[in-house]
Amino acid sequence: MSSASLRVPASSANLGPGFDALGLALDLYLDCRITKSSTLSIEARGRDAAGIDCTPANLIWATACSVAAGAGRTLPPVHLEIANAIPLGKGLGSSAAALTAGVVLADHLLGLGWNRRRVLDEAARLEGHPDNVAACVLGGMVASGLDQNGAAHAVRLSLPPSVGIAVVVPDFALPTHEARAVLPDCYSREDAIFNIQRTALLLAALAVGDLSVFPFALDDRLHQPFRQALVPGLAEALALRLPGLLGCTLSGAGPSVLVFHESSRPDVPAQVASHFCGDVRQCEVLVRAVAEQGYTLRAVE
Repeated sequence: MSSASLRVPASSANLGPGFDALGLALDLYLDCRITKSSTLSIEARGRDAAGIDCTPANLIWATACSVAAGAGRTLPPVHLEIANAIPLGKGLGSSAAALTAGVVLADHLLGLGWNRRRVLDEAARLEGHPDNVAACVLGGMVASGLDQNGAAHAVRLSLPPSVGIAVVVPDFALPTHEARAVLPDCYSREDAIFNIQRTALLLAALAVGDLSVFPFALDDRLHQPFRQALVPGLAEALALRLPGLLGCTLSGAGPSVLVFHESSRPDVPAQVASHFCGDVRQCEVLVRAVAEQGYTLRAVE
């Protein structure tokens, strides 16, 4: 076994109407390094390191073990170093990055020879939906879905250079299971059509660089209205209309807000933060670029 370093990007999912289908990779990373060891050891540093489990139940390692078990194999003991820059529990794909890392590390340690398509299939199976992990694997903006056999299919897109992005991160976390628990089991045909129309418009607008429909195309009826009660200020952020602002969406399950703005207006995210958080709580504005490349793995001497 050779030592290796792995980098997996953060991601923002849904992007408004594309619930469980659209994802965007962000240049904020989970970094891992594995080295040969006689016993398993895990250490974590970086952002929210205190919240990272350093026992064998660590999500990265547990995922790798699950992949190995599925292949009828066991993993050799390693020293796993984790350097994290992705906020935990903030809707920025921290668990998807960890799952992806676990799949890639298992593939490396066992010499399975998986390509990215196979990695995506396995990560999506473990995650249950492909939006975040597709962004982790492929980078950029990704539209994805699962077929009747559970295999993932994904198409990578690019944001026009005229579109800037930022993330407003509030000072509280929101577990994904809580954000999913408030969603209804059934939706009306009207609401399904509403989201299909806007998802189609959003993808078409990005394909041709027409930003005029952005505020309309980012609207949603499937998840954000139900999560507003869990994220104070979200309704105000989604309704904002400011010069240079293309629109806001809940980032994944929240509570962070993804801001699309004209790239010539870098002042806009701070304005969104002031409306979203007000004087009640602290917010951090992370001005990020799109991570155009998905995970990277390299051998370390």
